[in-house]
Amino acid sequence: MVKLDKSFVENMYSVEGKVALVTGATGAFGRVAAKAYGYLGAKVALTGRNQAKLQELADEFKAEGIECAIFAADPAKEEDVQKLIEDVVATYGRIDILAIAHGFNKPANILEQSVADWQYIMDADCKSVYIVLKYVSEQMVKQLNGEKPASGQGGKIVVVTSQRSKRGMAGYTGYCTSKGGADMMIACAACDLSAPYGININALCPTVFRSELTEWMFDPESAVYKNFLNREPIGRLAEPDDFVGYLIFLSSNASNFITGSACDCSGGYLVV
Repeated sequence: MVKLDKSFVENMYSVEGKVALVTGATGAFGRVAAKAYGYLGAKVALTGRNQAKLQELADEFKAEGIECAIFAADPAKEEDVQKLIEDVVATYGRIDILAIAHGFNKPANILEQSVADWQYIMDADCKSVYIVLKYVSEQMVKQLNGEKPASGQGGKIVVVTSQRSKRGMAGYTGYCTSKGGADMMIACAACDLSAPYGININALCPTVFRSELTEWMFDPESAVYKNFLNREPIGRLAEPDDFVGYLIFLSSNASNFITGSACDCSGGYLVV
C-alpha cells in the first residue's frame, strides 16, 4: 500500500535553517530571491560585484529580521568564486541552496557586434555559471562526508536562464547562445550530480520581467510592450515576485524528483 507521509506534505516547501547562496543578489531577481529565502527562515549569503550595493541590501534585510551576510565577488573569476565559497562556509558552515541570478546582455546585430562583446556575454552568462556551479557543487559533495543521500538531500541548485534559450531573436546571438548553453550545462550537471550525490539542479526560465534595465518595456502604449503581449497568453509582463513560488519549489523537498529541467515560467510565451 502506498503511503503519504503527513509530515513531508506539511513541510515540503520549507527552507528554514538552510544556508542559501544567491549570486547577483543586488539585481531585480536576485534581491527578490534572497529576500524570499530570508522570509522563510533561511540564512542568506548575498553576493555580487558591488560592495556598496550589497551593504545597502544587507541593511535592508537585517532591518526585517533576515539573517544574512555579504560577500563581494565576480562570478566570472575563478579565484573570486573559490574565495567566496570559503568565506560563506567560514560564516555559516555549509551551503544547502544555490540560486544563480546574475546575468548580462548587450544586444547587437551579428554584423555589428564585436567578437569581444559577444565573448563578454558568453563569459558573464555561461562561463561564470559553470565556475559557480563547479565550486559550489564541490562544496556540497564535501559536506556529504562520503555518504550517499536521498534524492534532493545533497543540495538544491536553481539557475535563472531565459526563454531566450529556446527561441532566437534579432540582436541576441550572444544572449540566446549563452542561455541555451547554460540550459544544456544544467542538464549535463544533473547527470553528474543527482544520482551519486543527491544534488538537484534546475533552470528557471522566465521571459521579460521588470528591472532597471527593462523598465522601458513596460510602457503600455509602446510598440515593444504590445508586441510582447501578442506572445503572452497570461496578458501581462512579469514582476520579479512572480517567480518566487517556482524558486522555493525548486529549492525545497517539494521538487526532490525534478532535476536537469529548464522550467518554463514565461506566462505561456512558448505556446503561441
